[in-house]
Amino acid sequence: MIKRFNKIEGKYIERIDGQNRFGYSKPDFVDMYDLIEFSQHGGYRGNELEFYDFETGIVYKPFDKKRNVVYGNPVYLNEFLYFLKTDYDNKRVALYRYLPEIVLEEVTELEISELDLYNLAIVGDPLHIISQGSDDGFRCYYPIKTSFHLDERESVVLIKDNKIYIEKWIEEGWDDEKNCATDQYKYYTEIIVKDFTGKIIEKYIGCLNRSSTGDWWIS
Repeated sequence: MIKRFNKIEGKYIERIDGQNRFGYSKPDFVDMYDLIEFSQHGGYRGNELEFYDFETGIVYKPFDKKRNVVYGNPVYLNEFLYFLKTDYDNKRVALYRYLPEIVLEEVTELEISELDLYNLAIVGDPLHIISQGSDDGFRCYYPIKTSFHLDERESVVLIKDNKIYIEKWIEEGWDDEKNCATDQYKYYTEIIVKDFTGKIIEKYIGCLNRSSTGDWWIS
């Protein structure tokens, strides 16, 4: 049986890790950082964030479309959906807690001037607002402020129990001269665990994966 949502627009629905009930869609792939360039060319038309309920078939939209407003990818934590809303006209980034028809509330609001919008996102339990990648740096803005260097092959994927979990991709056995893989080629991920000062606590081979129940698994 093929079911239909109450709103059909031909949009692709993205999965939200940690649960099975809700998916989401955004009409384009504009990043918050892109708002800076758009501001130099007349601004951005704005995008929308919509949530799809696979139990009821209802599509929810927490906010109407607004010029120069961009939304981040939502995350699921402790029975609620969370997302970032960047309003470039008001020079604010807000974190929202959301559950359709039950709650839509602002958790915190930050000034854009205090942030690096490049790869701005929310991760962890409890949630942290972070950015990473610009000038090889990791920055945390909420609920604490800290920063440290990241290798270009590293990315923060989880913050839990006051530990920052970083995945680093490793490539071995590549022939640079021939630009191809040798018989000894290996590609894998290493997990580096740091504290909030950037000090390494431990490191080991592995890749972090979140299940639909919210558990994290190392593969």
